[in-house]
Parts: sequence; C-alpha cells; structure tokens
Amino acid sequence: MRAKTYKAIIIGASAGALEALSLILPALGRDFDMPVFVIVHVPPGKRSVLSEIFSAKCQLQTIEPEDKEPIKSGVIYFAPPNYHMLIEDKSTIALSSDDEVLFSRPSIDVSFESAAEVWGDQLIGVILTGANHDGAKGLSAVAKAGGMTIVQEPNGAYAAAMPEAARNACPDALVLPLDQIASYLPSIAA
Repeated sequence: MRAKTYKAIIIGASAGALEALSLILPALGRDFDMPVFVIVHVPPGKRSVLSEIFSAKCQLQTIEPEDKEPIKSGVIYFAPPNYHMLIEDKSTIALSSDDEVLFSRPSIDVSFESAAEVWGDQLIGVILTGANHDGAKGLSAVAKAGGMTIVQEPNGAYAAAMPEAARNACPDALVLPLDQIASYLPSIAA
C-alpha cells in the first residue's frame, strides 16, 4: 500500500502561540515542500508582527497574505489581523471581513473548514495551545475530509482549553507534545 501524500498543513493557536510556533516552524527545513497556513488570534486593532518574527527564525519564507494571494509550496502564511483567511482553491488565498467566530477574526475554524474543503485527505490540521474552543470544529472538518489531525498534548500547553476541545472533537487525532510535533511534521513531507 502506498503511503498517503499530503499537500498542505494548517496550524491554529492562540494563548501561548509564539512559544509553541517557535518550536515547530523553525523545524521545517528549506526543502519542506508544502504551503503552511498559520492562524493565531491577534487583537483586531494591532498590526501583526508574526511574519517578521518568524522570518528571522525560519528557513521558509513567511508572509502575511493579501486578498487573492497565490499559494506556493514552502511558504508559511500568517492570517492577518481582523480578517478570516480562507483557502479559496489550491492556488489562492481569500481574505474575508465576515463576522467574528467565537469572538475571533481570524477564526481558526473558518480557515480549517475552507482548507478541508479544498485539500480533503491531503491536508494536515494541527491545533496548539489556546484558551478557547476555536479550532475544534475546524479540526473535526479536517478529520471528516480524511485529513490527518494532530493536537498538542494539553498538559504541556500554555493554555489547555483549545487542545482539549480539539481532542474531544477528534478522538482519533494524534496527541503529541510540541517537540514531537516539531520532528513529526518534517518527516511527513520527506
């Protein structure tokens, strides 16, 4: 039987995101050949500096996409503040200013659901630390589409609510500590 091929990764995080992502994203080497979409709850009135912070830490290019941004492999896309980042199709990102979901825009659920529709069983969804339930419904959509689901071990998370909700919504998800997620993702792409 042939191993499953994955084409994209989507990651959601909130409280404690910077520390968690600082372990995972730099582990993706220069030859990592998938787009990576990252949704972090950022206050709406603030400019996000996530792309700049991770540009200095990562081997992959990091950007905050514009509406209709082309999707390229080996690029990390950070959802901009006050917009939902939607995966329109396998080649384009769309930004939406629709209503907040669970008090958040960008919403992890909205992005995950759109990515699951586009990539189906070729998507890897990852939920990390966070203090609310955003992401549980989205990760469930990834699981229903046949994609791989990974959840940070809640006991090791800065804020356990988000990974606990995701684990409850996706009982078959891989539940791993951060360092194992950091080593596992590059091995899937190899």
